[in-house]
Amino acid sequence: MFEGHRVNRPAAERRAASLTARRSLKKDHQAAWLVNAIRCIDLTTLAGDDTAQRVRRLCAKARRPLAPHLLQALDLAELTTGAVCVYPTMVPHAVAALEGSGIPVASVATGFPAGLMPLPLRLQEIRWAVAEGAAEIDIVITREHVLTANWQALHDEVAAMREACGPAHMKAILATGELQTLDNVYAASMVAMQAGSDFIKTSTGKEGVNATLPVSLTMLRALRDYGAATGHRVGFKPAGGLRTAKDALNWQVLMMEELGRDWLRPDLFRIGASSLLSDIERQLDHHVTGRYAAASRQALA
Repeated sequence: MFEGHRVNRPAAERRAASLTARRSLKKDHQAAWLVNAIRCIDLTTLAGDDTAQRVRRLCAKARRPLAPHLLQALDLAELTTGAVCVYPTMVPHAVAALEGSGIPVASVATGFPAGLMPLPLRLQEIRWAVAEGAAEIDIVITREHVLTANWQALHDEVAAMREACGPAHMKAILATGELQTLDNVYAASMVAMQAGSDFIKTSTGKEGVNATLPVSLTMLRALRDYGAATGHRVGFKPAGGLRTAKDALNWQVLMMEELGRDWLRPDLFRIGASSLLSDIERQLDHHVTGRYAAASRQALA
């Protein structure tokens, strides 16, 4: 399904650029797409100085991502983010803070972000996070398997991680900025899906190059090809470098044009971000009031 498949990088770059330039979203339509982006955000904190207090604050923002006057003006009875994503040791704090909200807790695992730990330890980290209440696990693959075209080793590793996740959904982070070619991105996407991934994800957010539109386009084409061959739908999560409301619109346009409306739901599309929500809230405030709110008027995520 992927050997001998070649991705034309200039063509991918032209296609990605033309999609975002061709569709223009204004006024109420733009506001609706931004609200949908909030529904699909995995609100994330993955810093070395994370604390229980910071995680509780993040969870409070996930429960109420927009100020009450914006919810009222947009005629929204309720709105939450798609999930909250944290390190494994922060999972218990997030689970407690989100109790009763219906918002799932996602945990990175498997030696995030490098993933260069013995496989038994990576599997144990997954099991620990799930036991603590994580409903979604974001795993990282061994990039060496891709760079050396050791596809069997990559498949077996991801399949073992999928088994360790048990009832939790698994998102496979490909760290595309370290895979060198779009051919490798396509092949790694295919292998991750064959091994049972519920989502494929672009980046850890810690690479030098994170989510880009041409890389995302390549992964979406793999999703489309895999779905056509198997009838099975796999989700997609861009992460790293998405910071503005314009980014949220661009990636949704890409999803809509390549995969259709069904992939604009949280069960098939997530955006990994930490600061993105603040800019979306700022743009929605401008849409409602005609003015940009001062940063001091927005609750910190």
